[in-house]
Amino acid sequence: MLELNVTKQLGDFTLDANLKAPAQGVTALFGQSGSGKTSLLRMLAGLDRPEHGLICIDDTVFVDTERRLFIPPHKRRLGVVFQEALLFPHYSVRGNLEYGMAVGAKAEFDMLVELLGIEHLLGRMPGVLSGGEARRVAIGRALLTKPRMLLMDEPLTGLDGARKQELLSYIMRLTHEVDIPVLFVSHDTQEVMAIADRLALVEKGRVVASGELGAMLTQSELSAQLGGFAATSLLKARWTAHDDMTGLSWFELDDGQRLALSRVECVADDILHIQVNVHDVALALSRPTGTSFINMLDAEIEALTEGQQGGVELTLRLGDQCLRAQVTPYVADALGLREGLPVIALIRSASLARQRRSRAS
Repeated sequence: MLELNVTKQLGDFTLDANLKAPAQGVTALFGQSGSGKTSLLRMLAGLDRPEHGLICIDDTVFVDTERRLFIPPHKRRLGVVFQEALLFPHYSVRGNLEYGMAVGAKAEFDMLVELLGIEHLLGRMPGVLSGGEARRVAIGRALLTKPRMLLMDEPLTGLDGARKQELLSYIMRLTHEVDIPVLFVSHDTQEVMAIADRLALVEKGRVVASGELGAMLTQSELSAQLGGFAATSLLKARWTAHDDMTGLSWFELDDGQRLALSRVECVADDILHIQVNVHDVALALSRPTGTSFINMLDAEIEALTEGQQGGVELTLRLGDQCLRAQVTPYVADALGLREGLPVIALIRSASLARQRRSRAS
């Protein structure tokens, strides 16, 4: 468990943040520029000190101001990757990777070099690398110190579209294949959707909400803060089969219901994250026939709230997961929608939210 409970004066506002998150998978700190995300990361890394507070991972305490305890950065075993790669200009790529490499990390060297696609760069100097290449080297250097957690501060900022997507693909692959927790700072919703397992919303120095990403996206009370996510639901599903005749891939939700997407290359038993926009969900009181809808899911209305522009927001329960929908007040009244009512969720369109796959536990 990662725990930060810190306060510090930052310009016009006071950073007063309390965050608890499992030290596993990818936790994204999301918020507008200047909200305090990077300050939290720097305090965890030991690069800044809180005026008051506690910072720890599991039983290891890094900061406890009441006990006047402060563990310096080099003793925290945390890998840090900033927006700038900050490579040593007088060392080759190989030299940068080997600098600070932990005892016993040589076995991982070749694996990480292949994973990050930097084999052909080992003999080059940092000055001739592209921005994306330099950041991949910086990620490899951080991981070869064998850290207990990897901290990434907006590593995709400043890259053009192609280079950004390329580096994001490497990061997604990395977080799938390397068993290390990641704290990922971003203000970009697409980056968060692609990589995060958990989300912590940061506003004016405070963590206003945190939790599993899919669950956070279904909370209508967070609609204002999550506006950039375009009212999206994430459903975890296990790939079960491809149908060569129809060109569809079939997935199974945790409650046993099936969902189809256009063919997706998958590995058996992998759990993928499927994205459904709120505007692509229609409702019926009984299962229709003679329809173009392929995906029809049994659900139960868990909550109804007033949505944006006078609409009615619905949270639909699907086993242990939730799906968001939106209807007009007229439709809600005509169908007699209420909490606890069984409905059929008709999904017009769904897509794979991320290429990265999280292994089933």
